[in-house]
Amino acid sequence: MIWQDHVREMTDLPPDGRAHCLRVVLAVEQALRDTLGPDKINLASLGNQVPHVHWHVIPRFADDAHFPGPVWAARMRAGVAHPFDAARVQARLAGLLRD
Repeated sequence: MIWQDHVREMTDLPPDGRAHCLRVVLAVEQALRDTLGPDKINLASLGNQVPHVHWHVIPRFADDAHFPGPVWAARMRAGVAHPFDAARVQARLAGLLRD
């Protein structure tokens, strides 16, 4: 979902907009958990360079190159590529999020 209103912070949204945004973030988190089975999900709301609300919902795996640090930190190891079928994952996520 792309929010059409440009706001700097979550508290700039009206209460119903905040609730809707968080419902969407949590739905994406749950869909990623159900589909990929990550070890952890990272949620981040940054927007420092261009001040606006946006969320990162990042599935994390204990054997990824950066774990347990954030994905934008220095690599800690080579990491393992997980053999997900991208088309299957995309279709499953789309189905879960449509609901």
